[in-house]
Amino acid sequence: MQMEIRKIATSPPSPGGSTRVDASPAVFPLWLKLSYTAYVALLVPVYIRQYGPGNFLWFSDVALFLGLAAIWLEHRLLASTQAVAIVVPDSLWIIDFLLRITTGVRLVGMTDYMFDTSIPAFVRAISLFHVWLPVVLVFMVSRLGYDRRAPAVRIVLGTILLVATYFLTGPEVNVNRVHRWGELDGLWPLVLSTIAIPLAFYAPAHLVLRATMPEHPPH
Repeated sequence: MQMEIRKIATSPPSPGGSTRVDASPAVFPLWLKLSYTAYVALLVPVYIRQYGPGNFLWFSDVALFLGLAAIWLEHRLLASTQAVAIVVPDSLWIIDFLLRITTGVRLVGMTDYMFDTSIPAFVRAISLFHVWLPVVLVFMVSRLGYDRRAPAVRIVLGTILLVATYFLTGPEVNVNRVHRWGELDGLWPLVLSTIAIPLAFYAPAHLVLRATMPEHPPH
C-alpha cells in the first residue's frame, strides 16, 4: 500500500486531471507594487495642476512611470534601462539636496525648486521620489538581473525623449536642458544633451551595474 501511494504522489498528472500546478512566485511583494502605484496615482494629478503635463518629460518622471510598468511586469530590460538612466542624476539630486539642507551649499542647482517657497510644501514633498526611486530600481535589477542591452536601448529611448521634449516644451521651463545650456540656446543644447547625457549618466551607471549586479535572475 505504501508503495502504491508513493507511486501516485510522484507520477505526473494525467492530461484530463485536476492536479494543481503552482505558479511561479512573484519576484516583488504585492505591498511594494501597490505602494509604488499609489504614489504615482497621487503624484500625477498634483503635478499636472502645479507644473502641467510637459513636466512629465523629465528623465526622472519618465523613469518613475516606466519603473512602475517594470515592477508589475517584472521586466528585466525595462528595469535595467531606467536604472541606467537615473541612478547617476538622481544620486546628484540627493547629494545636492542634502548639502543644501545641512550646509546651505548649492552644488549643482538640481534641487533649487525644492527650496522655492512659491511652490506648495506638499508638492515639493512629493518630489522626494528622487530619493527612493533609484534605490527601488537598483533593487529591481538585483532581483531580476541586469540586462547588458540597457545602455544601447536607453540611448535610443533617451534621444527620442530629448527630441520630443524640444518640440513639446518651451525654453521658459527648459525641461531636460534641451533649450538652454548656460548662454547657449537654439539647437545646440539639444545636440549637446544627446551627446553628454549618455557619457555622463548612462556609461558610469552601466559600468557599476554590470560589475555589481547579476546578469541573470538569481535563483
